[in-house]
Amino acid sequence: MNWTEVIKKYPEANFLQSPSYAKMNELLKNKVIIEDFDKKGYTLMVIRKAKRGKYLEIPCGPLANWNNKEDIKKIVNTIRQIATQEKCVFVRIRPQLIASQANLTLLSNLGLKPSPMHLAAEHTVMIDLKKPEESLLSEMRRQTRYEVRRADKLGIKVTTSSSEEIFKEFHKVQTETAKRQNFVPPNLKTLLAEREAFKDDATIYVAKTAEGESIAYGLIIKGGKEADYYEAASTPLNRKLPGAYALLWQAMKDLKGQGYERFNLWGIAPAGQPNHRYAGVTTFKTGFGGEIIEYVPAHDLVISKICYLKDLIIETTRKKRRHL
Repeated sequence: MNWTEVIKKYPEANFLQSPSYAKMNELLKNKVIIEDFDKKGYTLMVIRKAKRGKYLEIPCGPLANWNNKEDIKKIVNTIRQIATQEKCVFVRIRPQLIASQANLTLLSNLGLKPSPMHLAAEHTVMIDLKKPEESLLSEMRRQTRYEVRRADKLGIKVTTSSSEEIFKEFHKVQTETAKRQNFVPPNLKTLLAEREAFKDDATIYVAKTAEGESIAYGLIIKGGKEADYYEAASTPLNRKLPGAYALLWQAMKDLKGQGYERFNLWGIAPAGQPNHRYAGVTTFKTGFGGEIIEYVPAHDLVISKICYLKDLIIETTRKKRRHL
């Protein structure tokens, strides 16, 4: 099943199941396995290497008809066999399923258990780009709409580029942002692999003052019918100027014009968790309207119980330390 067929059959697919994501991982020397389960599903799997052993990662997959329980059982069994052959400790899966008791029960009945760590923006804001531009603007929070208009009055401009130079600049600014906001950014090698693999489908937006000073950066990656606000960075100017607002609004307009159907703002805090690491960006992202979506959390399929227990203890501790 090629990528065009996958998108047509599974419109929920995004860049994490795309051939470009496979190429990116191969550039980083990660083994990629693609399986179509005799045309009953599709998944891209990545073998991750860790000090505690290898594991198989399936972000935003498998793509399948999850209402067909018999097919799903066969798919999970095949994944288990592949993980066993590859000598993986466990499989980490986060399918494109809305969080509901029925879906959680389904995953449990398949032998999966909730993972200690998240995978691929389980809580997010999804903007429907099929709506008219006027509707997108009117559905924003009043303060967000004000900041978008203020950015225009201040002469803030948004530029785009996929050059190696802008990716290196983005990395430098994001490293500084990470120090201020206490998060772990991707390394430059990963960013450059994304650029090489995705080409023009990985674009960095930069909001600048009328005088040309950089305010905010955003890495947007496209795949299927979806575009994702995957990474962000900012300079201290962003604290007082609406650069990030101008950036997202320009991206929304551009993506709509390019025919994308939805814009995933990629990661907000779960409801009722004010100390979550993403709490600070949640108000900003939800201000752009859209639908708050909660996917089922990542689940693990345990292959080696003893090795997995060690991993479980370490990751649970890490999750608490990072306020995730």
